[in-house]
Amino acid sequence: MAMDSSQQGATAIPLCQDQPPSELSEDSTENLPESSPTRMEDDGREEDVKENEDLSKRYLPCVKMEFKSEQEAFDFYNEYARISGFCVRRHWRTLSKIDGLLIARMFVCNKEGQKEKDKRSLVVEQPHKETRSNCLASMYVSLNRNTSKWVVKKFEENHNHVLHLPEHSHLLKSHRMVSEAQAINIDSAADIGLSLKASHDLLSAQAGGKECLGFTQEDQKNYLRTRRQRSLKFGESGALLGYFRNQAAQNPYFYYAVQLDKEDMITNIFWADHEMITDYALFGDAISFDTTFRTNKEYRPFALFAGFNHFRMTCIFGAALLYDETAESFEWLFKTFLHAISGKKPITIFTDQDAAMAKAIKSVLPNVSHGLCTFHLNQNALKHLGHLFNAESDFGKELNACIFGYEEPDELKKAWETLVQKYNLKDNTWMAKTWEIKEKWAHVYMKWSFTTGMRSTQLSESLNAKLKKCLKSDLNIVQFFTQWDTIVLEKRYEESKAIFNSREKFQRTKLKESPILIQVSQVYSHPLFDLFHNEVDASLRCGVKPCLEFGGQFNFFISKYREKVKYVVKGSVETDEFGETICRDICCSCCKFESFGILCCHALSGLHRMGVFEIPERYLLGRWRLDAKDCDLEKEKTRVDENDPKLQKAARFRIICPKMVKLATQSCEVQEVYEFVEETVEYMCAKVANILLGAEEEGCTDAKSEELEKHIDHAATTTIVHGSSLKQPPDVYIPQMVSYEDGSQSIASPSQASHNPQTLKEMSFDPTSHSSWGGNNFMDNEAFWEMLSYSGCPQKFLK
Repeated sequence: MAMDSSQQGATAIPLCQDQPPSELSEDSTENLPESSPTRMEDDGREEDVKENEDLSKRYLPCVKMEFKSEQEAFDFYNEYARISGFCVRRHWRTLSKIDGLLIARMFVCNKEGQKEKDKRSLVVEQPHKETRSNCLASMYVSLNRNTSKWVVKKFEENHNHVLHLPEHSHLLKSHRMVSEAQAINIDSAADIGLSLKASHDLLSAQAGGKECLGFTQEDQKNYLRTRRQRSLKFGESGALLGYFRNQAAQNPYFYYAVQLDKEDMITNIFWADHEMITDYALFGDAISFDTTFRTNKEYRPFALFAGFNHFRMTCIFGAALLYDETAESFEWLFKTFLHAISGKKPITIFTDQDAAMAKAIKSVLPNVSHGLCTFHLNQNALKHLGHLFNAESDFGKELNACIFGYEEPDELKKAWETLVQKYNLKDNTWMAKTWEIKEKWAHVYMKWSFTTGMRSTQLSESLNAKLKKCLKSDLNIVQFFTQWDTIVLEKRYEESKAIFNSREKFQRTKLKESPILIQVSQVYSHPLFDLFHNEVDASLRCGVKPCLEFGGQFNFFISKYREKVKYVVKGSVETDEFGETICRDICCSCCKFESFGILCCHALSGLHRMGVFEIPERYLLGRWRLDAKDCDLEKEKTRVDENDPKLQKAARFRIICPKMVKLATQSCEVQEVYEFVEETVEYMCAKVANILLGAEEEGCTDAKSEELEKHIDHAATTTIVHGSSLKQPPDVYIPQMVSYEDGSQSIASPSQASHNPQTLKEMSFDPTSHSSWGGNNFMDNEAFWEMLSYSGCPQKFLK
């Protein structure tokens, strides 16, 4: 092959054929065709596309045309192809033998050549249709080393196939591309859980139609697949710790802990942000622990700590991904949970009927009341005694009567014996084991424990549905955490709306002259006030029979109208300095206040009989008040940073985002305004990039970086596993395996050591035999630690 002086010592590397075509000399000229390429309409008629002739001639390549780079030459030819109606691909190339630089390139029509013969032995019944026709249309460019320009040496315009219509140019492969701005929108749509079709239709509508979007739904699918593969570059373990470190960088009070096995692989994981820890300090008296969910294809248990806030809405206290459901894993998790919440134990915890879980609770939370989820109890009954659940049997109703309907142990025992005898279940193992743990599910025993009205781990059907959606099989661990963040934010937004409504709307009082209702209407949240109002209404149909009433002490038998069950109400009253009768204490045998936290209708009837018109403050629990979150958090050993960097970032976004959207809407109306805004935005983007780059080179210059540096200075850098430390880069913090001083099983410290009421000490870790969580030993991967470094961290803390 003949070459000029700038190409001496070069070798051709054909991609789809053996040899490149011969080059033309610089003196050669190119004869333009007499007519323009033709297109075929949908009805089969051929016509000349006159409207594109001028534009096509403008971009028509010619010999000796020069370009600054190979990419610029390709872009020019690709634009010509878009106008003309065909697709371009890079063919063969030529590299210099002297320095290995690219010195020549051939651009061809995508229909160049022929499809290779299928070498598989199997006969393909429905092969793909042919797309190549040996088209010779091409443009060949080479590098002129003297001028450093790329020169067109050969150009072939004619095609041997029908060209596409202008309105179909967006479907040609070389003209489809996902821009940076579109990629951000695609990421946002995927993060909030929009389906592929829904997000593509939304982007198409914003662009003015699918033909204006610039890429197809398949391109969007491929982009998301590439993003997922990139996010899992270091495996699931690396992605997990990358997520946790980013959260810790945004919020110093974010807590996470990991448990490693003997091979330094992650097995169990727990995490909770500062709002979850704060919510637990206020509303963590009764919690549910649910492990009925499973992760994606690995089918690992997903555990959730949750409870009720002052609006009786579900609030999340923490979450965990477990390797298995053994007693050892649950013990580690409960100890880690206690450490995250500064050692404050709940009063009651509800779980399903799992023996390993019960063993762990007895070991770690010995003084905590353990209740069984009534939903799972009924599910287990259906599983073991399904033949009794039919239309002709009342077994289900009678079983639930034993769970919820009796006030005295003797009544429950008699009813249970009747149930067993009636359905011939004396030898049934499940019934026998269930009766042995009756203290965990029967109302007659559970009414003495504070439960906030909780009797099940299924606190919210909407939350369960959303969790099942984000745990579906086609989501990887990175997508799971993205969906998880969205769910948490949605729950908090619902609470924020409830707070707004409580200030915007007044309590609905039916008995407008009732002093007690007027009192509690200014104290309780709306849902609790409605429940209390029902108790006041029920008190109007209660009959009071005095048993003892002497010297301020009273003892009444109270029953509702046409009901045989009698409750004992005891208490004492006194007269204050103004002559008003006030209550010192009161209690009822139904234990409504002890279990739920509000006075029952029986107690209210007793107060009314004694002439008391105000409820003592001690019977208005702070956890049900409207201002429950305004209390002194220091009393709960909970610290919240008022200058939370994450909140500051969100506030900045709320300010600037509407302005930019309004600017974009206005600027697209007039061309002159659009050009001005586009030029200004490009300048702003370059300026912002330079500022961020300068901040990264200079180290931490803002308050967030200083806070991060302070915490990293005090962070440990080794993890003790069976007495030997892991190999890790110096000055990079990871959670340290630590234990309480009582020598209990080791747990991990918080990400920034914010909640540390106990004195901690290092000790060897003795986990059970677990397999790898992530499947690869990421601790020794230097690229992994490089990935974990973020722009806000001082360079001296990175390897």
